[in-house]
Amino acid sequence: MQTPQLMQEIFKLPLDKKFFVVEQTLKSIKSEEGNKHLTMAAEALFDDYTNDKELTSFTVLDFEEFYEAR
Repeated sequence: MQTPQLMQEIFKLPLDKKFFVVEQTLKSIKSEEGNKHLTMAAEALFDDYTNDKELTSFTVLDFEEFYEAR
């Protein structure tokens, strides 16, 4: 469906359904933007997290058992 046809269908909806469409569209945009920013940040820091000894020094503990002291 092309944008003009989609807009015509939205205009036919009752007000509460129009609000639903707007809310879902905004949520979708926020989600896409958030994921895009997270991906960019992860890619920008990938080399640091894989090669910087100060950031990777604790990875030796990754498979150690953890017991919470109470």
